[in-house]
Amino acid sequence: MPHGALDVEIGRTLLRHRVGWAWFPLFAAPYLMLVAAVLGAWRLAPELILAAFLAVSIWHFGTEEAEGGHELSVLVLGSLPVALPVLVQPVATARVLSAISGVPLAEAPVWLLWPSLAWVPLAVLWACRTLMWGPRRALLLPLLQCVGFAALPPLTAFALYFVSVHAPSHTSALIRHPTRAPRVHNTVSAWRLSIPTTILTVLIGAALLPFGTGEPAVRLVGVTLQLLAALTLPHVLLEAWLTVHERAQALTTQPRPVPCAAQ
Repeated sequence: MPHGALDVEIGRTLLRHRVGWAWFPLFAAPYLMLVAAVLGAWRLAPELILAAFLAVSIWHFGTEEAEGGHELSVLVLGSLPVALPVLVQPVATARVLSAISGVPLAEAPVWLLWPSLAWVPLAVLWACRTLMWGPRRALLLPLLQCVGFAALPPLTAFALYFVSVHAPSHTSALIRHPTRAPRVHNTVSAWRLSIPTTILTVLIGAALLPFGTGEPAVRLVGVTLQLLAALTLPHVLLEAWLTVHERAQALTTQPRPVPCAAQ
């Protein structure tokens, strides 16, 4: 999906007019170093990295899906793809968590179960708040997601959520953005420009596959999700930096009020 693969286009926009052809190595080197650091950290502290990955994913999903909404919206919508599978399909979810972390889990760990339980009253509060003050149409997509995560296996439901909700939302926001990636001006250009980075990502994943553990299906799931986690860190850091940078620019470019002439 043209999602994080389009980060390269953002890097091109930021650096090409300053350093010319050197923009790609200057952007790719720290990006890939962060990816390598996360992949290495999986071997050293798998459960800690799993918790960090889920926390960062919740924040990232929430800020994207809530579209600048209230903090409660960010927390509820971002936590939905994590909390709901833990609550309604704990054994199947534990198998996925075991595949990604390499830690044997018969059920969701306590540090994940209790926050997932706390998500339920927060979700009810958010739904009531949305029903009262709207817009009520904001309830439709989360409701469909709840049905999907309750009815489908966790991996299938997450893949469906990612390719039909999260990635299209992110790509649409990038297409609408006036300055981040001018060459990404429609869906066709987004797909076309994401192809080289996607191919590189697949090659990296194929190179990592022999180092996975377990039977082939478990190894494939583990390597895929570990690589997704590794790519999430630089992607989220880039998004956060861009947000702060653009807000600072907006403040500095606002016209200053002209003082009234003395009477």
